[in-house]
Amino acid sequence: MTAELTRGQNHPLPRARLEIRVSAGTPVVAGATLGDENGTIHGVERVVHPGAPTLPGLEVSRQAAADHRLAVDLDAVPDAVHRVSVLLALPAGGQGPARFGAVAAPFVAVTDLDGDEVASYTITGLEAESAVVALELYRRQGAWKVRAVGQGYAGGLAELLADQKLSQAHQLAATIHEAVASGLARSIPAPPAAAPAHRPDHGAMPGAGPGGPVPPASLYDPQGPSAPGPQTPGAPGRPGGQQPYPSGPGEPATAGQPSAPAAGGPIDYSHPRRQSAAPPPPPPAAPASEPGRPARPVAGDATGWSMEERLYNQVWGMFEDLARTTAAYRSAVDFADSRMEKELDQVLSDPRSRIGGQGDAAREAARARHSQLVSQAREVLDRDVAQLVAEAEVVEPALPTAFARWDNPVWHAYRVPMEIPMALRLGDLHLPEADRIRIPMLIRLPLERGLWIDSGRSASLDGSFADSHEMRRLGLETAVSHAARLLAVYPAGEFTVHVIDPAGSGAQALAPLAQSGVLAAPPAQGAAGAADVLARLTQRVDLVQMALRGGAPDALPPGLDTSQQLLIVNDFPHGFDDRAVNQLRYLADEGPAVGVHLMMVADREESAGFGPLLDPLWRSLLRLTPVADDHLADPWVGHAWTYEPSLVPPGSQVLQQVLAQVAAARRSWDR
Repeated sequence: MTAELTRGQNHPLPRARLEIRVSAGTPVVAGATLGDENGTIHGVERVVHPGAPTLPGLEVSRQAAADHRLAVDLDAVPDAVHRVSVLLALPAGGQGPARFGAVAAPFVAVTDLDGDEVASYTITGLEAESAVVALELYRRQGAWKVRAVGQGYAGGLAELLADQKLSQAHQLAATIHEAVASGLARSIPAPPAAAPAHRPDHGAMPGAGPGGPVPPASLYDPQGPSAPGPQTPGAPGRPGGQQPYPSGPGEPATAGQPSAPAAGGPIDYSHPRRQSAAPPPPPPAAPASEPGRPARPVAGDATGWSMEERLYNQVWGMFEDLARTTAAYRSAVDFADSRMEKELDQVLSDPRSRIGGQGDAAREAARARHSQLVSQAREVLDRDVAQLVAEAEVVEPALPTAFARWDNPVWHAYRVPMEIPMALRLGDLHLPEADRIRIPMLIRLPLERGLWIDSGRSASLDGSFADSHEMRRLGLETAVSHAARLLAVYPAGEFTVHVIDPAGSGAQALAPLAQSGVLAAPPAQGAAGAADVLARLTQRVDLVQMALRGGAPDALPPGLDTSQQLLIVNDFPHGFDDRAVNQLRYLADEGPAVGVHLMMVADREESAGFGPLLDPLWRSLLRLTPVADDHLADPWVGHAWTYEPSLVPPGSQVLQQVLAQVAAARRSWDR
């Protein structure tokens, strides 16, 4: 049975040799790009287009046409390729339309060599865009899947290729358009509107109007990709930042509107190929050797040179899958809401059906259709979430200490490591539609930006409230938990922690660090203590910068601590004058590049007296919270994810046991 995808949905591919069939209302250019794990294209030789129509495993048409067939052999695709993006573009400089919003929605289907459809996707919601990434074939757990993308670009092919990090994007786009223009006279025109073969093997779309066919309800995505949220955890291969993929899938796009029904008639929700009953539940997990069934989840079943790297990439794959399947669900619900509202407005606008049995029946029918669409979307979401939950159940126990929660048994076998891990877990992320699954929030090491534990929030998402004193205590406990993790995952002597606690208000929360002996010195108190620590760390940054700029990294003064440094600042801005504030800003800006990192526990409102002077400081830090809060965004569709910090379970002694081993290893290393 064909899987009719909505934007963001994915579907397994049962075999390697496939065809991708494209039907459009006007001649379009078809091509494909071959990217790595992050979707990056490494050179123009990784793009197949009319000017270079063949690559290993791919072949496209040499000219613009209203219908295309792309040949795909995934077994022949190079091992370094992990994403095959199928792109469509309108020819530039021709007599045809300049934007996809002026033509019928393109239809794309993945078929086997016998012509049987595996998955299909109607690309709706396009308006000013002249190029679009239609589908994405990608590797996942050793198998290939197809994902409906539908990401449009008003800047055309050049913007699309630049978004996939191709350095020669504009030159290649011009080359493609030149190749298309030279063969434009041979291009295949669009078939007449009445031709039955407009969309072979798919059937006519119901309710066609002057603006094109009305898409089926569950295929229509009324919104473009959402803009990124205020902050974003770091993506694979790069530090956490507010925009890990600038100009990427998180950029907002203009969404089109569905065309009107013909002659004011009722909206027809039927579809020639769609079943009216709910789909059957997904089959139980089966070995990958059984065709058509998903493979049993396996921990570390992702690309990478080591188990740690494979688990890291697998966690990010789960993060992306949950983001996109939730985006598809939200789009389907939004569409159902808008269609029901439009139907109810039509009923109310007709005086003959405003009252009486006819109007009541129309309203009930609209609500029933809305409920059916939402339930269908929820079934798809539940199926995808169930697969991710099964994967999380095998991945979570297999995580190494740097990726594991504090309640993971792996901490009971903790030993001070000999090498620095590639990433560190700072908490968990989840979405309200899939509350039963938690995705580990991993950031790369060494830290590329400081951390800000916001102690100014007074209410958490669960409705509980905490006063300012309680929030400061929770914020410092969170900072201690993060600092202990950093100490635990670095080799002995390669990570040093300093603490500034001007008023001494954090003595109880800081006790695990102070009593275990892992701190470089007792917490600095008072304005003089804060100034001394800041002066020493500022001098260290200056010395290392001068040595690196002078090309003499070995010419540092004897006795200089070359380990990574972390400064925890509590109760800011108490005890800080203007000079200390400027030094703090300097450490936040220049410190990470030379191994000096900042972790602040602060309420931004309490430092409002400094005015805009501190705005760059807050922007340079990754904001975290000591209680659950939905302030982080993913780099794909920009969902607001709920962040929960990674804390030690109440009554557990794991933190003290780990810090005791770190302190013992540090003493042995100092001898």
